[in-house]
Amino acid sequence: MINTLTKLLGPRHVLTGDDARPYGRDWMGVYVAQPLAVLRPANTAEVSQIVKIAANFKCPIVPIGGNTGLVGGTHAPNALMLSLERMNQIKDLNPSAQTVVAQAGAIVQNIDTAAAQSDLAFPLFFGARGSAMIGGALSTNAGGSNVLRYGNARALCLGLEVVLADGRIMNLMNALRKDNTGYDLKDLFIGAEGTLGIITAAVLKLVARPGEYATAMVAARSLPAALTLLNQLQIASGGMVEAFEFMPRTYMHRLQQKRPDLLPPLGYDQDFTILVELGATAPRDTQTQPDGSTPVASLLQNALLDAIETGLATDGVVASSASQRQNMWAIREAAAEITITDKPYVDTDVSVPLDQVETFLKTALARLEKLDSDATTNTVAHLGDGNLHFTVWPSIDAPEHHTEIRDMIDDLAVNLGGSFSAEHGIGLTKRATLARGKDPTSYAVMQSIKQALDPDNIMNPGKVLP
Repeated sequence: MINTLTKLLGPRHVLTGDDARPYGRDWMGVYVAQPLAVLRPANTAEVSQIVKIAANFKCPIVPIGGNTGLVGGTHAPNALMLSLERMNQIKDLNPSAQTVVAQAGAIVQNIDTAAAQSDLAFPLFFGARGSAMIGGALSTNAGGSNVLRYGNARALCLGLEVVLADGRIMNLMNALRKDNTGYDLKDLFIGAEGTLGIITAAVLKLVARPGEYATAMVAARSLPAALTLLNQLQIASGGMVEAFEFMPRTYMHRLQQKRPDLLPPLGYDQDFTILVELGATAPRDTQTQPDGSTPVASLLQNALLDAIETGLATDGVVASSASQRQNMWAIREAAAEITITDKPYVDTDVSVPLDQVETFLKTALARLEKLDSDATTNTVAHLGDGNLHFTVWPSIDAPEHHTEIRDMIDDLAVNLGGSFSAEHGIGLTKRATLARGKDPTSYAVMQSIKQALDPDNIMNPGKVLP
């Protein structure tokens, strides 16, 4: 099989042994394995041939993009890893239709940079966007900070090209905003983590690029008060809120320990620090005034003054320069860095209805006290869409104890009408939770779809489903 693949791709693009080993380590360093080989195709036709060869040998295939996943979705012991890194073209950017076509290996940030040439944006904004590839982002239905305004990866995808488990190429590459011709097959593969087929290209939705941002850090009186402020800002701005990020006191204290160079403008001791950002596109909101301000910044400033006056907030600072805005975002984006520096840790990715965020946090802390009274925690949240990353550093380094903590957090989210995986996917880490927490009929339908599309179970086997 390896000889056949080498003839197809050339020896430079079939990596084995030590050359393949770096691909087998995930970003977190949790899942490490030696792939049988790493294959680097140049186009969809080569992907199709690879899959046909692998299918003939019934050999597992694990697709890999930027390898920035957090749940073991690219774990590939003794499997073929299919790297899309060479398939990185960004083409057919259509300013009139506000669409762009990108191969699966195109880096997310590069797509946004290409869109910027036409005053457009690809608004998928998360910490790993500088190395994550769009195929992986779609395969995990990635989220991030701008979901509040633009939706997650699924909402930004109009069409797909997919190679199926038997090597057939399925062309769903239309740029239509409306297409009611039967089942929406595209959405089967978004979020499927490569278990049903391999995404090789996509038609993506672009948006008008904001001409001006207004960014602030706010000390909210409470979480309910923060959500009231969010609703008021949405009304006052006409829906311009792009991000509404929550960082509690525990987050700021950890930031102080790990990144003392990042100085929060409201200090380290606020209970409820919110990073809020508005993005304006209309000239009436972006034109600089004689005093150097912009209407969107003045709108945010006045809204925060009103919030302080009515008791929703106690303090706030609006960024007055690009460097101040950059510092505010650097504080928020340090989350992953300040989380993984101490081990062991239990990281989670849950979402709950917005009015249940406070209940989730209070209940999770109370239940954790009973499980591990010496454990410490940290939280950062995309508060605008109810997505919380609740991290625990247990006092006991035992896998079964870590599992008990994770199960408690995930089950609590589900019981509050939420999800145990908001944006990171299932992979290996959450597979057991999916089996336990998913509606039984829904879970059975998922298994039936997997069996129908991949009867030999060669497409990223063991991920999402057993």
